[in-house]
Amino acid sequence: MNTENPQLDGPGSDGDAAAPSVGDDPLKPAPSLFNYLKLCRIPNVFTAFADVAMGYLFVNHGVAHWESLLALLAASGCLYCAGMVLNDVYDVEADLKERPERPIPSGAISFEQARAFGYGLLVTGVFCSLIAGWVAPSSLPYRSGVIGVALAVSIVLYDALLKKTIVAPWLMGTCRLLNVLLGMSLIEATPAATMATLAYEPHQLVTAAGMGLYVAGITWFARTEAQTSDRLLLGFGAAVMVVGLGLLTIVPDCIPIESTQQFHLPLTTWPLVVIVLMVVTMRRCILAISNPRPYRVQAAIKQCILSIIVLDAALVLLTNPFGYALAVCALLAPMLVLGQWIRST
Repeated sequence: MNTENPQLDGPGSDGDAAAPSVGDDPLKPAPSLFNYLKLCRIPNVFTAFADVAMGYLFVNHGVAHWESLLALLAASGCLYCAGMVLNDVYDVEADLKERPERPIPSGAISFEQARAFGYGLLVTGVFCSLIAGWVAPSSLPYRSGVIGVALAVSIVLYDALLKKTIVAPWLMGTCRLLNVLLGMSLIEATPAATMATLAYEPHQLVTAAGMGLYVAGITWFARTEAQTSDRLLLGFGAAVMVVGLGLLTIVPDCIPIESTQQFHLPLTTWPLVVIVLMVVTMRRCILAISNPRPYRVQAAIKQCILSIIVLDAALVLLTNPFGYALAVCALLAPMLVLGQWIRST
């Protein structure tokens, strides 16, 4: 999911030490909904929704059972927001110095309230993923729950233990990969793939891996966004993004011959679509590398995050009628509107 769920902020994790005395005044009014939305970085949750919608539509070629899709969207949204909230819980000491305007260090939400909210979202997300496979017919009803649990574990590992390590960006990418696989987890038709891969087919795994690498690259790019960034680190992050996008170009090559008739976009034009999106996205990254000041880097990060929804819409167009792709692309609207009031990083 940022985290998706997980997010793209700088390092800082102090484990489960004694709760800082931030915003713990029992006489203070209850936190407002707006402060909770800020804590969740709510604009970014629409990228998680886009991943799940894309994954579901990619394997089902339409929506046969809305209740199962809604359950998956609820699971993804809760897990993504949990990752954002727990990021701030474990980053509170660093945020007191670097980002005092955030809800916890500013006192708008207490440390204890935020921690309870974050873990409550995590549990709710796992529960929704568990029931998603049972509310509508599916040949693999257990698969969504398995992916939901794996995603929740990855979120806690990232936020609580590994954010300061070199593993962190790759774990962030893994969270995004799992979010896409969560969307792909429910399918009525019996998969031909083996249980060794939880019955995901090669082109589905390549699609999820491409999105995961792309987000891992964004995370590397955003590693030091709050200060003047190192050009080599920015370049490495951009290169990882390009590798992820490059992986998406070969998705048609991984599709079984008997399944190609189910695809709506001419497969020969698909690499060109991805390359165009790559050029548009990398333009801001190149500008940030040439002048790595925080405002430039943060603008590039925002562009890269927005591009997640566009990439998801393009993948939907590959396997579905245009209307479904347009519906996914429409998720940009609430993201941009809410982004006027709530920071996404």
